[in-house]
Amino acid sequence: MLRLPDHWVWDSWTAIDGSDYHLFFLRASRALLDPNRRHMRAGIGHAVSTDLRNWTLLPDALVHTDAPAWDSQAVWTGSVVQGPDGTWYMFYSGVTNERGVSIQRIGLALSTDLMVWHRYRPQPLVQADPRWYDCLDGRAGVSEAWRDPFVLADPDGDGWHMLITARARSGPAGFRGAIGHARSSDLVHWEVQPPLTRPAGFYELEVAQVQWLDGAPVLLFSCMPDVVAPERRSDEFAATWTVVGDRLADGWDVTKAVPFAHPSLYTARLLRDVDGSLCLLGFRNFDQGRFVGEILDPVPVEWTGERLLPG
Repeated sequence: MLRLPDHWVWDSWTAIDGSDYHLFFLRASRALLDPNRRHMRAGIGHAVSTDLRNWTLLPDALVHTDAPAWDSQAVWTGSVVQGPDGTWYMFYSGVTNERGVSIQRIGLALSTDLMVWHRYRPQPLVQADPRWYDCLDGRAGVSEAWRDPFVLADPDGDGWHMLITARARSGPAGFRGAIGHARSSDLVHWEVQPPLTRPAGFYELEVAQVQWLDGAPVLLFSCMPDVVAPERRSDEFAATWTVVGDRLADGWDVTKAVPFAHPSLYTARLLRDVDGSLCLLGFRNFDQGRFVGEILDPVPVEWTGERLLPG
């Protein structure tokens, strides 16, 4: 478990370097008192472990820049991949306030050792394309959805894919959550594509991830139960969802997504534990209505071919 006495910890992502698991996570000071204020004060923390349970805290990886930069308010969730030349690429979300709206964009930082990170350029790397994406949701104080980049190599060797928490231009009001998509041949030049999913009863599909299980691309995403369409809700707290696809570039039919119930787990990542078994690594969200903000020990799971079950 990773719990910081002076900071809340929430969304996280990993990079594996030999036997070391590097964990990058959002953190904000508990001196804010109200955890709802943490989002606009978030920085990216860093810790390392050899067993996914005992963590050594390292210096922060990235913090916001100075105004009027596109990421001057806060830096949010991302992913890390290693490029062909050994360089580590961190794709991250940045947010700034413009005319009373919190605008989300995606940027890039580079590292040779996973410890010291430098922004690739002052400008954002990928922005929402209004041809396919609804850039504002119309709710007071709420921004466009264009965040949580998850980057992975194309399984057929055709460059790289980026999956993004986004919102479609059309669909039921309040439930237009979609997986945005961009492609690149070199990890630095990206072309935004149409969404990989259609609206299917979710306000947002957060912190998406793809893993190949039984040879098929399985999409994993998170959505809080109170912003899921009523017909999808259950009596158990289920905020982690999975759906199987046929081919990554063809996307997923999210109407077939199935939940994984857990009392408090949120924005979980599907990983291989040190013994090779499947597990979910995420943060402890709410307990009896109180925000907790700590990384849980890995939650063992099994894959049935259609859904995740407790391991």
